[in-house]
Amino acid sequence: MRKTLIIVRLDINYCNYLRQFDNKVPYNYGEKELRPFIGVLFKVNDLMYFAPLSSPKPKHLKMRSKLDFLKLNNGKLGAINFNNMLPVTEKNIIKIDLDKDCVTKAEEKYIKLLNEQLYWLNRNSIKLYEKSKKIYDKYLSGTLDSNIAKRCCNFKLLEEKCDEYNNK
Repeated sequence: MRKTLIIVRLDINYCNYLRQFDNKVPYNYGEKELRPFIGVLFKVNDLMYFAPLSSPKPKHLKMRSKLDFLKLNNGKLGAINFNNMLPVTEKNIIKIDLDKDCVTKAEEKYIKLLNEQLYWLNRNSIKLYEKSKKIYDKYLSGTLDSNIAKRCCNFKLLEEKCDEYNNK
């Protein structure tokens, strides 16, 4: 049975550490500091993987889903970039409280969007698990389309760095 997906953000220090070894690790600072990451997509070598979630943009409505990119509700709720999946442990994640009282209208709107995204993601979790596993396996076996491979984080290297970071 699959775990229920949750929305989290990653520890900024962890992201900065990984970025030293792979420049494809997404930035997570400034206004994007609360940028959520979707978890748990799948496990490999006892490591959890999380993929960045993108807020809805007009371009998402026109883009096509690909192996490394999945539109949520046809782009109306944003997208997931599987090419930027990162290995994590419980030490690297910060859970986002989607039931908290909102102070501002903007915060209320953002929490509403996250809840809608989470609902869609959990209803489509099998598709997420399959896509994430497929891109991971193809990347490691060297059979991934070269254009997609160029956009991907180096999963194996980041697994090693995740282990080093969390065992210091």
